[in-house]
Amino acid sequence: MSDVDVVAEIVIDRPIELVGTYSANPDNAPSWYVNIKSVEWKTTPHPAVGSRVAFVAHFLGRRLAYVYEFVEFVPNKRLVMRTSEGPFPMETTYTWDSTSDGKTRMTLRNHGSPTGFSKLMAPFMSFAMRRANRKDLAKLRDLLERGPGHVTANSFHEKAGPSQE
Repeated sequence: MSDVDVVAEIVIDRPIELVGTYSANPDNAPSWYVNIKSVEWKTTPHPAVGSRVAFVAHFLGRRLAYVYEFVEFVPNKRLVMRTSEGPFPMETTYTWDSTSDGKTRMTLRNHGSPTGFSKLMAPFMSFAMRRANRKDLAKLRDLLERGPGHVTANSFHEKAGPSQE
């Protein structure tokens, strides 16, 4: 099996509205994804099915440029983005669930079917992606838990305008 399917999860001591709104905003990705270096909207800058966002990342010593399309978006519940470009088509899913004590459980899943040389590297890529995803979620948790006023639920709306619900 050469598919890559990596799931990471974390509990963040912040309400779901804050975690979901902040993490669903691609403009915030460089602040918590270590490997993402830049983000550029290719459509109107707000999350909605059909929105497209270009990312530049560095992963395993390589520069990767790719465009994700939002294929599913339910605010503060689920976001699915997909790319079909390049040697490693990928789908990334975020889910957010409230815990009984008002915290947020965020799950990050990356699933893809590498082709060519990338296919041979799939087992190593899975390991590296799992490790990176855990670090990224920990960085997101640390950023959001830093204290009141550091990050607000309006962080998305201030940069990108209102979402289409």
